[in-house]
Amino acid sequence: MLYIGVDLGTSAVKLLLMDGEGKIRNIVSKEYPLYFPHPGWSEQKPEDWYEQVMAGIKELIKDADKSQVAGISFGGQMHGLVILDKDDNVIRPAILWNDGRTTEECDYLNNVIGKDKLSQYTANISFTGFTAPKVLWVKNKEPENFAKIEKIMLPKDYIAYKLSGVHCTDVSDASGMLLFDVKNRCWSKEMCEICGVKEEQLAKIYESYETVGTVLPEIAKELGIPESCKVVAGAGDNAAAAVGTGTVGDGMCNISLGTSGTIFISSEKFGVDKNNALHAFAHADGHYHLMGCMLSAASCNKWWMDEIIRTKDYPAEQKGITKLGENHVFFLPYLMGERSPHNNPNARGTFIGMTMDTTREDMTQAVLEGVAFALRDSLEVARSLGIDIKRTKICGGGAKSPLWKKMIANIMNLKVDVIESEEGPALGGAMLAAVANGEFASVEDAAAKIVKVVDTVEPDPALVAKYEEKYQQFKEIYPACKPLFDIITK
Repeated sequence: MLYIGVDLGTSAVKLLLMDGEGKIRNIVSKEYPLYFPHPGWSEQKPEDWYEQVMAGIKELIKDADKSQVAGISFGGQMHGLVILDKDDNVIRPAILWNDGRTTEECDYLNNVIGKDKLSQYTANISFTGFTAPKVLWVKNKEPENFAKIEKIMLPKDYIAYKLSGVHCTDVSDASGMLLFDVKNRCWSKEMCEICGVKEEQLAKIYESYETVGTVLPEIAKELGIPESCKVVAGAGDNAAAAVGTGTVGDGMCNISLGTSGTIFISSEKFGVDKNNALHAFAHADGHYHLMGCMLSAASCNKWWMDEIIRTKDYPAEQKGITKLGENHVFFLPYLMGERSPHNNPNARGTFIGMTMDTTREDMTQAVLEGVAFALRDSLEVARSLGIDIKRTKICGGGAKSPLWKKMIANIMNLKVDVIESEEGPALGGAMLAAVANGEFASVEDAAAKIVKVVDTVEPDPALVAKYEEKYQQFKEIYPACKPLFDIITK
């Protein structure tokens, strides 16, 4: 049988066709516009997503045996607010994860309602990207639209609804709404009350590998696939990517060096750190995960290369970097503020330690090391909970750099496993569709059979010791700069 994974990203949708053995048959990508109606705002039209998903599926399966398409599932950008009226029409453009308009609403939730209560109700605190503050923003700033809301949905779930006619969501994506009781895997009555939302306005919750329905007859006819094709709940992009990298079960780890950076730790047990520095979410494998998310990772290197030293030859710039663990220059990678573990939108990118003998290579090295040090900050929070991580998978554009992988291995003192096929959320979505159809006994079984490690970067004890000293120095820089960030961003 054949399975379609739909990765609904911020700039494009990536569609992947996988067979029952886990072999990738085809990949297609379709772009759609992003709108910035005001500074700090970020929106998209759900109708554009649907149009490109349908066009993409047609292209994806045009040379395949369409009668074999047995399931469709998803990974998708998280936190976005999609609101539908009584006729299931989109009321206003979707407000996306990277939209910053909800500062007032977050202040209200964190400081008036209180972080302790939020953590008690949802296992998380409020961030501007989350969905609940967006709901409050619509309530406060667009009351006429708020009054029309019949259904509140997330981006990928809107596509699942259009394909199946079912208003659905999954536990991993719902975890990022701040309306979901993560520990008990149900909607939080208290948060619904705080946001003025009725539970019936929210979608039905499924595990990521559960079937929500089958494709509507008119969809089956348009695509030329069987009406029995299952629509499977899917997962938020990070959880879906974790499935695609085999980061499932207990104590597994994945580091993503994409535009943003994440450290994703799967766990069979529910856990929250005392400062809510990490997101505590439900995982697509039926268990839980902790996630540290930094807003600028590979994008820091892109900024440094493209905008500052004006070169596209990334490997050449890294070639001269040989003295690892000895750099006297440090870089705070907070070019867009920071989420984990500091939760400080006022944090800024900062170089410190330059002298007259500082070289171009030192500065480039500091950028790469700064991202790795900042990811370790989140790893240390997980370790404080008693989670013992010995190795990690790695993915994302930055993972193509052998030097950066070596830094990650030694700064974090982890074995870094490189996987054969790094297709992220799209592959994870296809795997979830296959699990729902009984191709694999569980998500963990699918990961064990499909995900293959092809290389491992081992930490060097001497280099680990050097970087330990440097990390202890790095840790002191942010607290020292924090009061300055508050002054310069006023």
